[in-house]
Amino acid sequence: MPRPERPEFVYLDMGNVIVHFDRDRGLRQMAAVCDTDVARVRAAALDAEMLLRLERGDIGWPEYHAWFSRQTGTSSPPARLAHAASDIFALNVAMLPVIAGLERAGCRMGILSNTCQPHWELLRACRYAVLPGNFTQIVLSHEVGAVKPEPGIFALAAERAGVDAQRIFFTDDIPAHVDAARAAGWQAEVFTSAAGLITALDRRGLTLGL
Repeated sequence: MPRPERPEFVYLDMGNVIVHFDRDRGLRQMAAVCDTDVARVRAAALDAEMLLRLERGDIGWPEYHAWFSRQTGTSSPPARLAHAASDIFALNVAMLPVIAGLERAGCRMGILSNTCQPHWELLRACRYAVLPGNFTQIVLSHEVGAVKPEPGIFALAAERAGVDAQRIFFTDDIPAHVDAARAAGWQAEVFTSAAGLITALDRRGLTLGL
């Protein structure tokens, strides 16, 4: 079987790739801000339809906060609740050498992530050196009005990368997102670890020296 073409552009997912996140921590923090129990917060906060609308940018945090308050029968300062819901991230330190290796190899990089405005704002506020760092394209669902695995977000990301689809490599921890990238003509692998990503890139002729 012939080796895939060497990627010219690498897109990384954010959650569980560049950063880890602890959703349960966020739920506990939200419950504390609202002075209510975690079960009530969980039932509202994990509503799939509302999360999708928030991540697609169909609604902003003020609208989401108002809906959440009605659903839970609680009252809270919107900014405090946003921080409680968003303060859930930790940098995946194992990815730092990978990102540095891609930079040394001269490979352009981007972020392709389903996220919402409060989460992204908090990540920027953490001042992680890699965010936004040398990522030349940052495609966030709430900013572009599309979410993975919808084809539109991959088409937009490919246009921004400015290279042929088969020369884009993407990794994500969710298999459905990887399948969608492959359907768009990209090279893609499910993310399991930094070491696994290094191996996947090496197989494609993108050696990071790690």
